[in-house]
Amino acid sequence: MLRWIFALLLIPFLDAVLLAVIVTQFGFLSWVGMILLVVLTGLIGMLLVRAEGRRTIRKMQRSMAQGKPPTDELLDGGLLIAAGAFLLTPGLVTDAIGFLLAVPLTRIPIRAALKRFVIVPYADKKTGGFASGQVWTFGFPNQETAGESAESTAGGTYDLGDDAYTVNGNDEDAYTIDFDDERTDDADDDRDDDDPLAR
Repeated sequence: MLRWIFALLLIPFLDAVLLAVIVTQFGFLSWVGMILLVVLTGLIGMLLVRAEGRRTIRKMQRSMAQGKPPTDELLDGGLLIAAGAFLLTPGLVTDAIGFLLAVPLTRIPIRAALKRFVIVPYADKKTGGFASGQVWTFGFPNQETAGESAESTAGGTYDLGDDAYTVNGNDEDAYTIDFDDERTDDADDDRDDDDPLAR
């Protein structure tokens, strides 16, 4: 949490330092010219974000019409919202970050890195691997320790013993299940070791 606060404080500091360096190094640019440059980059960036937002909405509608989930388009929309916020913040560093997020040439690699290193690991952590398909379909994740507790036969099946019930199917539409339990309800009431909450 502290590193995020530090990053949020570092960006305006870098903006102020960069503005001071540019104004002092380039004599033809005055403070008024620098402010106009910051406002101009913000306006151009907002026009770019608006155009890219419309393009992203069209792509999202197109992919939903084809029956595909618009995952990339949703990420693009989130990155464009962040780009708009950076472009509205005055400063050259924030404008540069905003342009990196708004231009498709640089936004696509950022989106791919965001999916690979942030979204997919987080979704896998929350769903146990179902988000990316990294699930165990046979056995246990740690086969050495699990193999000691259960023994399998050569066919990959486990012997659970005899069934405690039988299924009699005389007709195709009906069947009966006979449980091999000989206890009655009266016998259950006489037992002292039964759990009273399990009735």
